Amino acid sequence: MPRSLAHPAPPMPHATTSSLDPKGAALYATLILVWGTSWIAIHHQLGVVTPVVSLLWRFVLAASICMGLALIRCERMAFPARLHLMFALVGVLMFSTNFLLFYLAGRHVPTGLLAVVFALASPINLGLSALLFRKQVEPRVLGGAALGVAGVAALYAPEIAGTGFDLAAAGGLALALGGTLSFCLGNMASSVVQSEGVSDYAATAWGMSYGAVWLLALSLATGAEFAFDFRVPYVASLLWLAIGSSAVAFIAYLSLIKRIGPGRAGFATVLFPVVALAISSVFEDYHWTALSILGLALVAAGNVVVLGLARKRG
Repeated sequence: MPRSLAHPAPPMPHATTSSLDPKGAALYATLILVWGTSWIAIHHQLGVVTPVVSLLWRFVLAASICMGLALIRCERMAFPARLHLMFALVGVLMFSTNFLLFYLAGRHVPTGLLAVVFALASPINLGLSALLFRKQVEPRVLGGAALGVAGVAALYAPEIAGTGFDLAAAGGLALALGGTLSFCLGNMASSVVQSEGVSDYAATAWGMSYGAVWLLALSLATGAEFAFDFRVPYVASLLWLAIGSSAVAFIAYLSLIKRIGPGRAGFATVLFPVVALAISSVFEDYHWTALSILGLALVAAGNVVVLGLARKRG
């Protein structure tokens, strides 16, 4: 573990405004719609092209866009080696490995449910902050995390109780949880980068660039075929994931954190599963039941409880 992760990072800058102004509301809506709808796009990435190669194409494009934007804005792009190590860590954890695990999980479970698992990132993030940065863990945080876990269990109860839940589905759930943990660890590394005063554009550009390099290494190591699917569904979903869900969304998310603080910005994760499951019910034949609605409510409640505490601090 890098030395910088073993000690508390400097506090993040205070939000520039306490209210959600029109621009902040637009950023908020962008996150909810883009990340909420990205789960169905992942479905169209699975098939002809192996997941690791699909992700390679996605982040080569996203990194190029972010690098171009950073250069156009004349952002500082030269950094010492220690920061490049942190960029690489962010790239491996947040811009490659976590997505690969979710792509693999998407072969076995509905993509809407993947979004619900991802909603657990909020309590996990706070738990990791306490562990790595020595921030006090409040009982309220643990209670919120328990609600989230209970919600996921309720959503998966039909598969667990019925014949539809098998080792493949269990493996898919494990992969999704692993992807969420990887994302959260990437958040911790990213907070160290932010504490060094690196701009959002530069951090995203370098992180995605290293993520693309890592995906290339994984592709070569596993002997993956560098194929491409020229059919419209694949190309359209790739463009959406690279431009919208990666380049635009991550820059918007970091901008929103600066405007209203990380606590309030994190409330967007409560609404991601609502959009994702609504789409999943249309395109993937996901059927809402009283238990699944209860599960979604528990996940949302867990995030609200945890992030409600974070808002007071943010």
